[in-house]
Amino acid sequence: VQLQASGGGLVQAGGSLRLSCAASGRAWSTYVMGWFRQAPGKEREFVASINWSSDWTYYADSVKGRFTISRDIAKNLLYLQMYSLKTEDTAVYYCAADTNRELLLRGDSDYWGPGTLVTVSS
Repeated sequence: VQLQASGGGLVQAGGSLRLSCAASGRAWSTYVMGWFRQAPGKEREFVASINWSSDWTYYADSVKGRFTISRDIAKNLLYLQMYSLKTEDTAVYYCAADTNRELLLRGDSDYWGPGTLVTVSS
């Protein structure tokens, strides 16, 4: 599975942004997918995840109610819609995939894409 995130940029606090992750490879549509982020000087942290059928999603408390994860199997895309952005959301965002949900939630996914930088200004 190959992953490529895009859509990062500079946005003011309170604004919104949508990240995309293009996926390719055999059977990627059956994988659990997720978003992680790493802020400067901090460890990478879990943001959100979704299963293959989109009937299960899970969010970090810090983004619950502000971010929405979704996927479009037909377009081979994973999304992260971010609303009400805060300066503390500034980070490099990564998409990840795994066949095992627990591994993905722990950040031990087999597949990672290059990150995309989100900068939220005050």
